[in-house]
Amino acid sequence: MLDKNGIAKRIAKEVQDGYYVNLGIGIPTLVANFVQEDIDVEFQSENGVLGMGPFPFEGEEDADIINAGKQTITTMPGASFFDSATSFGMIRGKHVDLTILGAMEVSEGGDIANWKIPGKMVKGMGGAMDLVASAENIIVAMMHTNRAGASKLLKKCSLPLTGVACVKKIVTNLAVLEVVKDGFKLLERAPGVSVDEIKKATEGNLIINGEIPEMVL
Repeated sequence: MLDKNGIAKRIAKEVQDGYYVNLGIGIPTLVANFVQEDIDVEFQSENGVLGMGPFPFEGEEDADIINAGKQTITTMPGASFFDSATSFGMIRGKHVDLTILGAMEVSEGGDIANWKIPGKMVKGMGGAMDLVASAENIIVAMMHTNRAGASKLLKKCSLPLTGVACVKKIVTNLAVLEVVKDGFKLLERAPGVSVDEIKKATEGNLIINGEIPEMVL
């Protein structure tokens, strides 16, 4: 089973040379720590940063340099800062190659809910709706189940939707799954996790074809 860093490390393998990548709040922000050193990648944050680097070491933080989740970040040589209009022009103009988001729920049809729980205070929807509407390649980083042990990979989302039929791939603490026409196709299982465990933790239709390999981190 993976922890949050393990999920981020596995997703980092999906990042390719030359990509412009938007990292959402939560687990996705950790991805920048694990990208291969021999590839050239530009990480974007919708609050107006292009060229984010790994998180700073303790004592080296700069309170003026933050991501969309208000976490302190580092920047790479050549990084740039700009206003929200420019940032969302990049996003809506489809200039981002890969979007990595967290989620509270994902449906077997690729719908995502990640911005609001009814009855709980929400500061705002952020840039998620723009990102899922504009991006052609969306990977979700999330825990497979909630704290009560109930599945977060559902037949149909119960929470207000952020986007419809947009998620392409999901990496959880248990597995890597691809959203296909008939449901969640199981691609890899986390170290030490059995296919049966993934079945029990998945409410939506789980598609299993042949032997499922253990993921390599």
